Amino acid sequence: MKKTRFIVLGCSIAMFCFTGLAVGDEEACITCHRDISPGQVADWESSKHSKEDVTCSVCHGENHKGAEDAGLAQMPDEHVCAQCHEERFNQFAKGKHNFGWTSLNAMPITHVEPDELMEGGRGCGGCHNMGIKSEAQKKEQREKGYRYQNNSCDECHTRHSFSKKEALNPRACQQCHMGYDHPQWEMWSSAKHGTRYFVKEKGELPENAAAPTCQLCHMPDGDHANKTAWGFLGVRLPLPEDKQWAADRVTILKALGVLNPETGEPTARLDAVKSVDMVRLTEEAWLTEREKMIKTCSKCHSEQYAREQLAMGDSMMQKADRLMAEGIETVAALYKDGIIKKPENYSFAYPDFLYFMRTGGGNMDQMSHIDQVLFQMYMKHRMRTYQGFFHVNPDYAYWYGWAMMTKDLGEIKELAKTMRATAKTEK
Repeated sequence: MKKTRFIVLGCSIAMFCFTGLAVGDEEACITCHRDISPGQVADWESSKHSKEDVTCSVCHGENHKGAEDAGLAQMPDEHVCAQCHEERFNQFAKGKHNFGWTSLNAMPITHVEPDELMEGGRGCGGCHNMGIKSEAQKKEQREKGYRYQNNSCDECHTRHSFSKKEALNPRACQQCHMGYDHPQWEMWSSAKHGTRYFVKEKGELPENAAAPTCQLCHMPDGDHANKTAWGFLGVRLPLPEDKQWAADRVTILKALGVLNPETGEPTARLDAVKSVDMVRLTEEAWLTEREKMIKTCSKCHSEQYAREQLAMGDSMMQKADRLMAEGIETVAALYKDGIIKKPENYSFAYPDFLYFMRTGGGNMDQMSHIDQVLFQMYMKHRMRTYQGFFHVNPDYAYWYGWAMMTKDLGEIKELAKTMRATAKTEK
């Protein structure tokens, strides 16, 4: 008799899953998804949403009833989150994380790389999928099968737990802010700020001891705008008063394709940079972000000390830019003299940092080795020099940064000498 009841009960549950008629729609969702995606159900049940009656249909709509119509489930975007979290949504909309997707697609290299890496989320797209997308962008992604990249909020508050505690943990930043060109996690975690955080986490520092995290410095009071004075590329406008530094920064801007190498006039890329708020374009904008950071640093240090340290970072940027410009000018001279032929994708016969280290496939086969060394000098070692300094990490600022920049420059000069000698012999 018991066996019969269990069979009947099992059949009834299956029927509820695919019709949603015998029990409430929400219960039917839970019943089915305990088998289909048990982790999602477990996460939701542990979330604050489940306690506040934010149920499946609130985010996913009411059209999906069973396995045969799974495509009708709405994939919520940031606007759905904004219904309850309007202030954070408005902050995010003005911040740099919102421009992740736009900046990725503004990069010329993006469109000659495999879709699986860009939009499939196993390369640049894995982090750069952040940002409020247009309906056209979302439609294009759905057609390519990349439906999951629809919402930015769950990058830090991962679904379906959407935990605030998780997003406040510096490990939430680790997935994106690490590696080749932006090893902020490695810098922070191996510097004094990170060391104190991990020691405190083990209970070996007093509860009220200072232990700065990424969020404390870059998202004070939970502000989701999240900007920095120097920006990711480590350049800004207006140009400095120092003539040599101004000339060096112009050289870097040319290699970024923001200024025309032949005329010095702005290119269309400057409009792209402006549209994603990637750099501070006025002294006022730069000072606004600098003063915010001074205020944050002053929670632990004296204001005078904070200003001195950040000013020292600016001075280090100037020295790094001198090395960088010398490297660019060395390679640019090879283009000018016809020793390096302009790759077909390049707009100018000049180094182009936004094509990265691509040497195979398409029509990028012509990219030279010396260009690769130059790109590494900028995107890897210059980044580590300046980011390592501002993250107070001696090893990254010097050995992984400055020392490697000088090594790169020496290699570039030696390569240029060899290339010129070879060209002269062949002529």
